[in-house]
Amino acid sequence: MKIIEIRVGKISVPLKYPFITALRTVTGLEDVVVEIYTDTGNVGFGEAAPAGVITGDTTGGIVGAIQDHIAPAIKGKDVEDLEALMKLLNGALVHNTGAKAAVDMALWDLFGQLHGAPLYRLLGGSAKPIITDQTVSLGAPEVMVEDSLKLVQEGFDTLKIKVGNDPALDLQRVTRIRETVGPAIKLRVDANQGWKPREAVAIIGDFERAALDIELIEQPVAAADLEGLKFVHDRTSIPLLADESVFTPLDAQKLIQMQAADYINIKLMKTGGIYNALKIVTIAELYGVECMIGCMLEAKVSVTAAAHLAAARATITRADLDGPNICREDLVIGGAQFQGKEIRLGDAPGLGITSIEGIQYIVSI
Repeated sequence: MKIIEIRVGKISVPLKYPFITALRTVTGLEDVVVEIYTDTGNVGFGEAAPAGVITGDTTGGIVGAIQDHIAPAIKGKDVEDLEALMKLLNGALVHNTGAKAAVDMALWDLFGQLHGAPLYRLLGGSAKPIITDQTVSLGAPEVMVEDSLKLVQEGFDTLKIKVGNDPALDLQRVTRIRETVGPAIKLRVDANQGWKPREAVAIIGDFERAALDIELIEQPVAAADLEGLKFVHDRTSIPLLADESVFTPLDAQKLIQMQAADYINIKLMKTGGIYNALKIVTIAELYGVECMIGCMLEAKVSVTAAAHLAAARATITRADLDGPNICREDLVIGGAQFQGKEIRLGDAPGLGITSIEGIQYIVSI
């Protein structure tokens, strides 16, 4: 099964409602998709989400990285030698994790098709349902309360609450949501790097004194401020989840050795795909650290890939794979099935995706 052509395009998907965090506001997806064609007729699918404020990746940058660097490195190579392909992919250029992630998942998709098995099974997992949380976008407290109640009524029992733009309002937001949804609903709080270290200690202390029963606090301080993250960790009791602070396996190892956070959020757009995500999982396993599998604001191709990884590794104990749930349309035929909080994987080989509708093709290599 040799690679003969790589096509890169774009899909546009409106959201059901704006997705608002301390870093950005998004009303629709504009994601890059990759199709890798082989001499056997098999096609592998991948997706990259431009998120300049988080990964530095833009649409033009993703397309250029694939066209000028990655495609020439892997075209003509055999899918069976996956390890060699991953070395070529990751060595083609530095950074550009979104572009690498899209090609990485397409190659894993083909590898599963080559061996006639779903990816989760090749990675050692089973088709158990994955339970995702659902995000409550940043907004006025009364709006966030209303949104939270709607999600609970839809069957979601874990909410991820976006905060980080106003510490005083953040306490009010979380307090009012807890009062409205009751004690049975799990609450995760995501500051998206929105607080300074001392500010984070103060606001988390307020959460603790209010007995809001928060499961975890995600990325309270700036991504590069590991000392600040440790400062917060050492002075608060609610577990911390590192997200933007961890892109690479070395990032994960350093953060764990510093004891700067309790959990790690793995996102394929940060790691450059499944290959490097597996390395982070292995490091976390060695240190006994649990992981969350997360996503940017992504459509179903890349989230399906993330779900396969989650189904294969016990260290991944939490999922934040809610992107497809807020898309107004699903352009992906096949792949994971989203049924409210449950994500189900089938028995089709690879990622189980057969096609993507509405692609605006940009380049073929």
